[in-house]
Amino acid sequence: MIASEGNPFMERALLRVTMVPILSTLAGSAMALLPVIATEPIVPPFGLMMLLAWRLLRPDIWPMWMALPLGLADDLISGHYLGTAMILWTVAFLVLEWTDQALRWRDGWIEWGVASVGIVAIGLGDWALSQPGDSHTSVLTVIPQTMGAILMFPAILRITAALDNWRLKR
Repeated sequence: MIASEGNPFMERALLRVTMVPILSTLAGSAMALLPVIATEPIVPPFGLMMLLAWRLLRPDIWPMWMALPLGLADDLISGHYLGTAMILWTVAFLVLEWTDQALRWRDGWIEWGVASVGIVAIGLGDWALSQPGDSHTSVLTVIPQTMGAILMFPAILRITAALDNWRLKR
C-alpha cells in the first residue's frame, strides 16, 4: 500500500512536487503570448530559460525524454514551427547531461555560463530552423532577445530556486 493513498495532504504535496516544474516551464512558454508589438524578436524565451534553470538546479528532476513534450508545448504556445523546440530542447538536455559528467562542481558563474551558451546555441538553432526557403533575415535580429535572456537568467534562476523551495516545503 502506498503511504500517500487516502491522505489528501500527501497527495497534494506529491502533486506539487511533480507539477510545479512542469507548470512553471509552461508558464514561461506562455510569456510568448504577451501582446508585445515589435518588428524584431525582443521577448526572451522564458520557457527555455525556465527549462534550463530547472535542469541546472535539479538535474535529477526530469528524465531525458521530458524535453520532447515540453518542447512540443512550447512550439504550440509560441507558434514556432512544430518540432523546433522539441529538437533543440532535447539536444540541450543531452548536452547538459554531458556537462554534468564533465564538470564535477559548479557555482553560480559556471551555471550562468552554461545557460548562456545554451541560450545562444538554441537561439541560433531556432533562427536557422525557422527561416523560410527564400528568406534573407539576418542572424543579427536575434541579438536583442538573446542578450536579454542571458542578462535575465540569474533572476530566472532565483525564481526557480524560490519555486523549488516552495515545492519541497512540507
